[in-house]
Amino acid sequence: KKKTVSFSTMPNDRKINSTAACISFMLEGCELKKVRSNSRMYSRFFVLDADMRSVRWEPSKKDSEKAKIEIKSVKEVRVGKKTPVLRSNGLSDQFPDECAFSIIYGDNYESLDLVASSADVVSAWVMGLRYLVSYGKHTPEAPGTGHPSLRTSWISSVFDLADLEKSGRIPVSRAVQLIKALNPGMKTSTIELKFKELQKASERPAAEVACDLFVEAYCELCTRPEIFFLLVQFSSNKEYLGLKDLLMFLEVEQGMEGVTEEKCLEIVGKYEPSKEGREKGYLAIDGFTRYLLSADCSIFDPQHRKVCQDMAQPLSHYYISSAHSACLLEDNFWGRSDISGYISALGLGCRSIELVLWDGPEGEPVVYTSPSAASCVPFRAVVGMIDQHAFTASAYPLILCLVVRCSAPQQRLAAQCLRKTLGEKLYLEPPNPAASYLPSPEQLKGRILIKGKKLPPGCEDSEGEVSDEEEGWELARRLGQEDREAPEGGGPRRVRLSRELSELVSLCQAVPFQDFESSRRGQRYWEMCSFSEVEAGRFANECPAELVSYNKRFLSRVYPSPMRIDASNMNPQDFWKCGCQMVAMNYQTPGLMMDLNTGWFRQNGACGYVLRPAIMREEVSYFSANAKDSLPGVPAQLLHLKVISGQNLPKPKGSGAKGEVVEPYVCAEIHGIPADCAEHRTKTALQSGDNPVFDESLEFQINLPELAVLRFVVLDDDYIGDEFIAQYTIPFECLQPGYRHVPLQSLAGEPLPHATLFVHVAITDRRGGGKGHRRGLAGRRGRRVREYTSTKATGIKAIDEVFRTATQPLREATDLRENVQNALVSFKELCGLTPAANMKQCILTVAAWLLHSDSAPSVTLNLAEQYPPMEAQGPIPDLLRKVLTAYETMIQTSRTLIESADAVYGKLIQAQQAGMDFHKELHRIEAKEGLRGRKLQKALESFAWNITVLKGQADLLKHAKAEALDNLWQIHNAGQSCGIGRNGSASPEPSRLRAPLEPIPE
Repeated sequence: KKKTVSFSTMPNDRKINSTAACISFMLEGCELKKVRSNSRMYSRFFVLDADMRSVRWEPSKKDSEKAKIEIKSVKEVRVGKKTPVLRSNGLSDQFPDECAFSIIYGDNYESLDLVASSADVVSAWVMGLRYLVSYGKHTPEAPGTGHPSLRTSWISSVFDLADLEKSGRIPVSRAVQLIKALNPGMKTSTIELKFKELQKASERPAAEVACDLFVEAYCELCTRPEIFFLLVQFSSNKEYLGLKDLLMFLEVEQGMEGVTEEKCLEIVGKYEPSKEGREKGYLAIDGFTRYLLSADCSIFDPQHRKVCQDMAQPLSHYYISSAHSACLLEDNFWGRSDISGYISALGLGCRSIELVLWDGPEGEPVVYTSPSAASCVPFRAVVGMIDQHAFTASAYPLILCLVVRCSAPQQRLAAQCLRKTLGEKLYLEPPNPAASYLPSPEQLKGRILIKGKKLPPGCEDSEGEVSDEEEGWELARRLGQEDREAPEGGGPRRVRLSRELSELVSLCQAVPFQDFESSRRGQRYWEMCSFSEVEAGRFANECPAELVSYNKRFLSRVYPSPMRIDASNMNPQDFWKCGCQMVAMNYQTPGLMMDLNTGWFRQNGACGYVLRPAIMREEVSYFSANAKDSLPGVPAQLLHLKVISGQNLPKPKGSGAKGEVVEPYVCAEIHGIPADCAEHRTKTALQSGDNPVFDESLEFQINLPELAVLRFVVLDDDYIGDEFIAQYTIPFECLQPGYRHVPLQSLAGEPLPHATLFVHVAITDRRGGGKGHRRGLAGRRGRRVREYTSTKATGIKAIDEVFRTATQPLREATDLRENVQNALVSFKELCGLTPAANMKQCILTVAAWLLHSDSAPSVTLNLAEQYPPMEAQGPIPDLLRKVLTAYETMIQTSRTLIESADAVYGKLIQAQQAGMDFHKELHRIEAKEGLRGRKLQKALESFAWNITVLKGQADLLKHAKAEALDNLWQIHNAGQSCGIGRNGSASPEPSRLRAPLEPIPE
């Protein structure tokens, strides 16, 4: 059963939108469950004293003076199960993480562990307590009194500008439009209703609104509690973020590197609405909300908005965005051919288009995907359109797949048209027989390749017979347009092909597929095969490894089954996982499959080419597309996804009979290799209006991150006819960590104005390490026997002896990595942080404890040393001693890793290279050893496994060393910024510690 909480369950539907509201709530008090160390829970009434100096609870067996905690003794307030008591097995499943919080207090760092009825009650207490802890030493005036806040001043100034008559009042209609202008997406009816409520409550209904009522309405309508709570966490004064606060938020929570105060000032200048805030460098709640909603804070990594992958690999190493019936606007039977379908596909970055040529009524060929289409398009018009639009969205090569169904004379006209219209863009150079692979997309920039049949080399005539592809004939047969000259007794169909059209085909010569062994022995790199969806699906299920291996050198195209007469789409992931480069999609049909295709090809500047995972490109590698667990040498990742809230969700398009209210829930889906495919859903947000709060954490294990896609789908639980509200699809590699807004789209992939999901993203390694190209994150792992990756016997003595030399280095590499990760996890847990926290957060947390106490023990970081020790002077409490011990263990294991990694790495690479020396001679050695059949297959698999494991483990060790160096850099950086560092005039040179990682050669 899902455990769920919601911000909307505040008593009396109260909305927490300021620190004053939090403290007001605490002064009234509420019931919380107090958790004891014996795992028993007791309901108690907790209240903040009127003087705001202590928190009390009752009933209690203690003296009333003991059943309290003084605010000045509070060291830290933690949200979630962040103490040993709350983490204990007996309790962890009884309540959700969002409903727990702990108060760490006293010189001995004791913890008061509490469970609330909902996350919003937790938010109120945590926000209020953090505010009081910050101002405990100089007790503030009661919140809400005295000088008006930055925000109130700004809203009042907006009101004054709208008060054209300077009467102190403006018409309700103008007030509504003003709030709508400040918050695009908010419904007029919602704003009008709020003004009516406030006017009724203040007993002054009128056609005009005074300034105080306008300010109150704006604050209630436009404050998102979840963002206010976030601001309070990072704000040093609890009402706005200063430049240092913002810098801390961007570095610690958003994972941004190299942030400066100048950059923060730029953000404030761009998003803070108040003039005073911009001048002073303050980001208040409205500016912070605008920033989080902006493109600068998108969930999609901006690096991927432009071409960011290596484009110099062979063409067969890329997935290529491919269209099937691009010219059809509707389904295959009743669709009408229209040139705009091609323009639309090319505009989306499509790089492979299918053209089916038929005899036209006026002696010129025409294009349509079946003779039943209501109208046809002249081939000349289509080629003219291609010439005009081929490279508007992408400069990389366009492949035209010609399926010839017209007579030889009309083929000649088609060839002349292609040459004349496309001119220099046509790639006509013959393939280089000395090469082994196709040219790269970079080499073929701005060129158009023709995929089609070629006349046999010995044919000297102006036309000849070639075997035909099945594509297109199935549908023609169903429509009674079957070729009358089909061969008797089956066999491949033969068609006439003109020399002019044959000569246009160079690098993409279509050949029939026989079997994998024949292809391995006789297929040339410029020859490619097309597979029907059914045939490719059979290979993907029965012999996925052979299909992956085949696709390393040769292009393959998969086209939809002719049974899909409704132009529905196959799942491209079924074929991508086996390395098939061109999966032809019906671009005119929206839905899940097209979402996956569109989302997938966004990741490389939407250029239509995506580099396949290294494990699917390397000449020798072990990869099973149908693996049910992690892959050798590829670190599994954990995606921690918190779906917090939704904004301005529309109602489903097809539910006309419904009212305006939707009851949404969110499905998060992972699509990838079978081991990764998973789906989790949030609870339904009941009667939540347009801005539901879900506040639910979901977790996914990703075994092959490079092939995974995350799809958000928002659905209506109370639907009539249509439940679909919105979706967004993003490749896993493009996710940005931290607090992000997801820009929702319609079923057809069009942006929905102002409709978003607010989420938090964290990515950790399943065993603790982070992504190599991102800041490292260490993940929690349970107590278990350590697993060591080992090599497998091939049955060939000389080869097995080489791989046996790697047994000890493989164990050493695993020990070095996992010792550091275990130490990191222990340190983070003692600091009360999540597995996704980084080292800077840990150091800042310890520093915050020390700074919030008058009698704090003296703890310093000696930054003069490369591996800074954390030193304490005088007696220290038990918890702090445990933290220092865990820190020391983490530093020592990191030091061992950093100093030993290169030697172990060298041994692994040496063994891998020695193994690769056997590769070219492998078949000769196997023949000499007498291996054949199943034994031969097993030997080849074991050899590929060993090479993949050695390279993968060496890679992991290299990345682990880089992460350990990055942690040292963060320790120096945090030690200086928070004041507990000494002897450190400057942190270690970041460029030295954080050198870019060179990939191991394929």
